[in-house]
Amino acid sequence: MEEKRIAVLSVIVENRDEAEKLNAYLSEFGEYIVGRMGIPYREKHVSVLCVVLDAPVSVVNALTGRIGSLNGATAKTLFSKF
Repeated sequence: MEEKRIAVLSVIVENRDEAEKLNAYLSEFGEYIVGRMGIPYREKHVSVLCVVLDAPVSVVNALTGRIGSLNGATAKTLFSKF
């Protein structure tokens, strides 16, 4: 089994029409999510999310890729060293 690592997934969503898909992806990977915070930045018409995960690297990469493929969404991940 692949070793789990702590990761922070940062997401900027510019297209609110993708919110339903985004939430579906987060629910699908919910067993790995330690916590999440979403901030609607109304002045700029974007939402900023921070998701903390404890998961195998392949799982984090899969979630990051799915979210990053959404129209109007950008996703980047930072991994712990352990």
